[in-house]
Amino acid sequence: MATFFDVVTVSCFAGLVLAFFQFTDREMRTLLHFLFAGIVFAVANQVGNAGVTILALILILAGAGYAFLVVRNSRA
Repeated sequence: MATFFDVVTVSCFAGLVLAFFQFTDREMRTLLHFLFAGIVFAVANQVGNAGVTILALILILAGAGYAFLVVRNSRA
């Protein structure tokens, strides 16, 4: 955990894990959606560490937004 993006993306991934167990129905379909969001966070980490800050921030926001929509729709 050496860079800003390491800390932010690992924190987002930990948030995904907590959200899966606390706020969803714990089905395989929901887990696959969260897997996609986790991949987006991993890509954002690599892009941010490569120096493309704006794209990394956009990916982090997109992954978090997607995870929020998944949680909102899985509870309905």
